[in-house]
Amino acid sequence: MGIAVTGLDDGGVSSDEDLSTGDGDGQDGQSKGEDRELKDRLLRKFGSHIGTLKLEFSKKKKKGKLPKEARQTLLQWWNVHYKWPYPTEADKIELAKSTGLDQKQINNWFINQRKRHWKPSENMQFSMMENLNGRFLGDE
Repeated sequence: MGIAVTGLDDGGVSSDEDLSTGDGDGQDGQSKGEDRELKDRLLRKFGSHIGTLKLEFSKKKKKGKLPKEARQTLLQWWNVHYKWPYPTEADKIELAKSTGLDQKQINNWFINQRKRHWKPSENMQFSMMENLNGRFLGDE
């Protein structure tokens, strides 16, 4: 009986050697049946929750750009308040009503807009520093 060696010359696997993990062929078929049975039981028990979870996860996907009209409204507010583009809570509520967006979207839009397109003037930075320093020095 000839042995065909594959792989490395030293310690290779012969065609006559068993490559299985120790489970016999009969048990392999049995374990597939058990896997199918377990899967069926899990589907029966938790199947009703799967649809709910799929829906929940699909909602959390990025929704893309905001509607054009909403962006225009936010940009109008931005342009009027460019020197200090921090809307008050009342402003945010009003913007949410007029755009149809929720307040979290409004907050995120302003955060992103300030990061991308706003740089406070040097004078404003110095005056803010003075205000903060004066407040802290006065508290001592």
